[in-house]
Amino acid sequence: MEPTPEQSPHHAYPDHWEADVVLRDGGTARIRPITTDDAERLVSFYEQVSDESKYYRFFAPYPRLSDRDVHRFTHHDYVDRVGLAVTIGGEFIGTVRYDRIDDTGRPASAPADEAEVAFLVQDAHQGRGVASALLEHIAAVARERGIRRFAAEVLPANNKMIKVFRDGGYTQRRSFEDGSVHLTLDLEPTEKSLAVQRGREQRAEARSVQRLLAPGSVAVIGTGRTPGGVGRTVLRNLLAAGYTGRTYAVNRAFDEGLATLDGVPAHRSLGEIDEQVDLAVIAVPAHRVPEAVADCGEHGVQGLVVLSAGYAERGAEGRELQRELVRQARSYGMRIIGPNAFGIINTAETVRLNASLAPESPARGRIGLFTQSGAIGIALLSGLHRRGAGLSSFISAGNRADVSGNDFLQYSFEDPDTDVALLYLESLGNPRKFTRLARRTAAVKPVVVVKGARHSGTNPPGHAVPVSRIPDTTVSALMRQAGVIRVDTVTEMVDAGLLLAGQPLPAGPRVAILGNSESLGLLTYDACLAEGLRPRPPIDLTTAASPQDFRDALAEALADGTCDAVIVTAIPWVGENGEAETGDGQVLAEALTRAVAGGSAKPVAVVHVEIGGLAEALAAASSTAAPRPRTVTPAAPPRAATTPAGPPAARGAATAPAAPATPEAATAPAAPATPEAATTPEAATSREATPRAGRIPAYPAAERAVRALAEAVKYAQWRRQAAVPGKIPEFLDDTIDEGGAAALIEAQLATAPDPRGRPLSHDEARALLGHYGIDVRPALPAPDPESAVAAAARLGYPVALKTTAPHLRHRADLGGVRLDVADEEALRRAYGELTDLLGKPAELLPVVQAMAPRGVDTVVRASIDAAAGAILSFGLAGAPSELLGDTAHRLVPATDRDAAELIRSIRAAPVLFGWRGSAPVDTAALEELLLRLSRLVDDHPEVVSVALEPVVVAPQGLTVLGASVRLAPPPARSDVGPRRLPNY
Repeated sequence: MEPTPEQSPHHAYPDHWEADVVLRDGGTARIRPITTDDAERLVSFYEQVSDESKYYRFFAPYPRLSDRDVHRFTHHDYVDRVGLAVTIGGEFIGTVRYDRIDDTGRPASAPADEAEVAFLVQDAHQGRGVASALLEHIAAVARERGIRRFAAEVLPANNKMIKVFRDGGYTQRRSFEDGSVHLTLDLEPTEKSLAVQRGREQRAEARSVQRLLAPGSVAVIGTGRTPGGVGRTVLRNLLAAGYTGRTYAVNRAFDEGLATLDGVPAHRSLGEIDEQVDLAVIAVPAHRVPEAVADCGEHGVQGLVVLSAGYAERGAEGRELQRELVRQARSYGMRIIGPNAFGIINTAETVRLNASLAPESPARGRIGLFTQSGAIGIALLSGLHRRGAGLSSFISAGNRADVSGNDFLQYSFEDPDTDVALLYLESLGNPRKFTRLARRTAAVKPVVVVKGARHSGTNPPGHAVPVSRIPDTTVSALMRQAGVIRVDTVTEMVDAGLLLAGQPLPAGPRVAILGNSESLGLLTYDACLAEGLRPRPPIDLTTAASPQDFRDALAEALADGTCDAVIVTAIPWVGENGEAETGDGQVLAEALTRAVAGGSAKPVAVVHVEIGGLAEALAAASSTAAPRPRTVTPAAPPRAATTPAGPPAARGAATAPAAPATPEAATAPAAPATPEAATTPEAATSREATPRAGRIPAYPAAERAVRALAEAVKYAQWRRQAAVPGKIPEFLDDTIDEGGAAALIEAQLATAPDPRGRPLSHDEARALLGHYGIDVRPALPAPDPESAVAAAARLGYPVALKTTAPHLRHRADLGGVRLDVADEEALRRAYGELTDLLGKPAELLPVVQAMAPRGVDTVVRASIDAAAGAILSFGLAGAPSELLGDTAHRLVPATDRDAAELIRSIRAAPVLFGWRGSAPVDTAALEELLLRLSRLVDDHPEVVSVALEPVVVAPQGLTVLGASVRLAPPPARSDVGPRRLPNY
């Protein structure tokens, strides 16, 4: 909305203050600055406010606004006087205003840093969180304009407003003066205010999805008059699933005399329906969608599922149509799934909703499924159905213009019917928020993700979101840090989901293998070793084993304290007549289920070959099995690592020591949850009060079962570590000069008007890093042999002579580095060799540097990705990181645990810990360096890129030999500030 000429010409309309927000009840509203065009809206809004609310606002009866009031409340300079309004359907439902004041309470301008604030919310919308959302946004506006405190006068009886201020989480002071409560709020965000804001965000967004998945009534707009077609198919599926709410068929082309269709009321428009419609499924051509959306908004529909295609997947014109669709829906307070969606499903007994194109509603289960692709959604539903698995909920979001995977995580976090969240994602609209939400959700239930479009470098058609430039390997590492189980295929996602939804988490990597096929047992054993598990030698029950033998062996393994999980391998067994019995999986399923019902809380998986009906029988048997515990049990003490013995053991034979764990499992602690996401054991226990059903998953190949179990083992380890978050050591604060670094950065950027920023020189980079306790060894320029000799004399021999030209930097293999130069004669000789081989000094830019203690060359980097945020990276210098891509990554800010895990998670990590008899290096010093660099880029987002290379880590201490730093205006962040929905 543009300002009129009557407004102050000095301050343009701040359109970046406009935001769509989700309110407490799940509906949406728009927050925007008030302009002079809003006079009539303001008067209309005020007329709908009760006399009591007016009294609380003005401390006296105030039945109507005068012309002077209206002028005052609609004319702002957007600096010292600001007003914001919350609108739905273009009409005001709440307002807030601040006026800058001085120490005496009189109107003032900057540098005064205090403002008086006042709210007014329409009575019909009180209790929806309108004032809380307004407080977040007006506080952000005030901070932007240099205001640091709010002052407010509130009548003692106005408990709702007092509660809004009290619950905001800001530091506040309260006094009672002249019959009113005087409140002062410091607007600097605190850990508490951030936690409050994110808690409100979670509850509101979860509620918005819950309203879509559990509507009291559904209207299918675009239901065909004849069988077939998208709308008629959805209507048929709704009825077939036994939807418990009211259903309506809507099509403006219906004959006026048509009263019902397929047994449900038929109407030409929503206006003909006498009752409230909660959800509308829109299945009309794209050009008719705006009309349908307007009809929905005007009649109070709460949410939309738009199946219609023809939007962003069709190019630029379609993207604009999609944006307009979202704007239109949000203006009425509605959220959208789609467009180009496949639909939604909720199997809860009280709902039984199948508002999708899936012809058969899945069975009720404990898995929540979100997909951005209709085709993948169909495949996943089919795969889960074939394997006897059920769902709690399903959302196929299509172009994902509004409701996204982040919203689904918010919903899954608190949904008591969901034990595992599966997500197929093709794009991440807000990666920072995704990792935050995934970390919090993963602390209480598994999150399994398949990421499509991994290597294209672009988003799929229809996904109008920021493109992240970080490699897919980095995305995978960041997901692992957040506790996400990242798999490569939808088959692996189903495999992992079945195990996690039906079995307890393993206490460790030790696996017992038993079955009636020696060969299948060996394949399983090898697969376990390949996935980093510690298998015991397989127990061969022989081909003559009966279902009772399986039951006894499984019960024995579950009771054995030396294993953490059991894999049962089975082929058709030989009957009493000597013939192979190919079929009855029912008998074996019952035997295994009974063994599990009486055993300990260990996961069990079955690998079978040609045993017909076993998977289905296990699924059916588990529906009547006793629930099994879900708790994450502590890992058993580590055993001595020895090489496992050769042949499979006969049943009852003594077992050989377990295979050694992988370096990752042996050394790397899992990444913790962030402080705001950390979940106490008590909270996790209460959230997991409903135990899993104990369904035993069956797999047609050993590799698939083992891979799923390995993911469960790594996730369980992460859960145990996440229960105790890492910390940022306090000693860093005593050796960091944040103010000095800020002044240096400000001065450097002032000399570089280019918005792309500027690289720092070697000395400038040394100075900046020095403020954070990172010492870079000086390198003195040597433009000629005499300068080189003088530099060496100053530094002391031995020295290194090296080129710094961009094309030769860090390329010792090209001969641009001479080490251990012992004296002047050797230095002059090395200088001549260097220039004779590679070129003139002006081209090589040689420098002289004092030699560092011998050690392992590493590289430490930090960079800012516009979508994902600040990322800390580590690897060994040279071929391991550059050629093999052996680099580890963590999000900033990094904790002590993140730093420890970072250096241990690369494949070449053994080089740091005494590989082949070499001396272990000082990893503690390396971890401290990582933490210091993390603090630097976290404290100063203008530092968009840092590379420390090489960092030579010796047995005692380390030396940073090279550093490059780039400064630039920081990219806008979408994960900070007041709550707002993204605008894709």
